[in-house]
Amino acid sequence: MGAFNMINISSSGLTAERLRMDIIAQNIANANTTKTSSGTPYRRKAIVFRETPGNTTFSQVLENTQKGMASGNGVEVVAIKDDISPFKKTYDPGHPDADHDGYIHMPNVDIVFEMVDMISATRAYEANVTAINAAKNMAMKALEIGK
Repeated sequence: MGAFNMINISSSGLTAERLRMDIIAQNIANANTTKTSSGTPYRRKAIVFRETPGNTTFSQVLENTQKGMASGNGVEVVAIKDDISPFKKTYDPGHPDADHDGYIHMPNVDIVFEMVDMISATRAYEANVTAINAAKNMAMKALEIGK
């Protein structure tokens, strides 16, 4: 694996984690949105990642594993899906969106969970930046050896 391949893999992680942080920020911003354009409360969004396929056959993956080479090419976003967990019900008969029993359906966004997820995304982003810097430093040292 070359230095540029390592940078490409980490940069795909940076892109994916940035999108993850954007989705988390959207979830937090809509934590109290009781009515969207479709008439329902905001539904939390979740991002789905997968490894970018590198070697497709089992024999290629096995051969590269035996040689100590990585088999993937980074990460990619497969989809942004709606969380299907139920909405929260809150008793507030004075709210304009309350039903006939006085309950409003609130989004299925848990702020604590979103903040923990944001910290996780931030740490993953920082780890990818560190990996890029390490690959860059290794390339610079290799160039210095050639002098």
